[in-house]
Amino acid sequence: MSSIVNYQAFDKHAVITLNNGKVNAVSHQLIDELNEALDKAESAGLVIVITGRLGMFSGGYDLKVMKESMDAAMALVERGSTLTRRLLAFPQPVVAACSGHAIAKGAFILLASDYRIGLDGEFKIGLNEVAIGMTMHKAGIELAAQRMPLAAFNRSVICAEMFSPQQAVHAGFLDVAVPEEKFQTTVDNVVAALSAIDKRAHHQTKLKARADVLSRLDAAIIEDRTSTL
Repeated sequence: MSSIVNYQAFDKHAVITLNNGKVNAVSHQLIDELNEALDKAESAGLVIVITGRLGMFSGGYDLKVMKESMDAAMALVERGSTLTRRLLAFPQPVVAACSGHAIAKGAFILLASDYRIGLDGEFKIGLNEVAIGMTMHKAGIELAAQRMPLAAFNRSVICAEMFSPQQAVHAGFLDVAVPEEKFQTTVDNVVAALSAIDKRAHHQTKLKARADVLSRLDAAIIEDRTSTL
């Protein structure tokens, strides 16, 4: 089985690149490999950058699994929720370098990251669950509510509105959106700044600031086990 997550370690940071087919689908294999990459970065004390390929960050969960059965879909969603919960509490700073479209689970990875840099262009970012007939899972609602302004939350979670990268900044999915010629430089500058902060203070402050949502996520993940999509 070929690897679909690439891990590159540098002096002070690691780059984790998603590479799973046309839409960078979030599958069981991708979650396994992403967790393995996070383990490496955590052990080494490195800032992490999660990215995709040019034009596609991630289009969401693997549709083959999601259409297999309700049990299969919910098992994948639970693992995905557990992954984003880990990112939200990760000991080192988490940078998302959004290289294009970020839809559904791809957008949730943005919401779970500490600093989000978007590639500006004709890309869509958002949560399309309602549009494709899925009731939003409770863990997703809790995560979105933690990072999004209320008006954007309603437009996104309840009405499935998709955003351009510039709109996604105001909606809470991104912190900045920059043109392609400035994208890598912006990522490098953010990584340099975050590499210089005190990691212990960062982690402890993160856990204090997000204590309520982490607790709600834990409860929501359990609740989602008995729910339907």
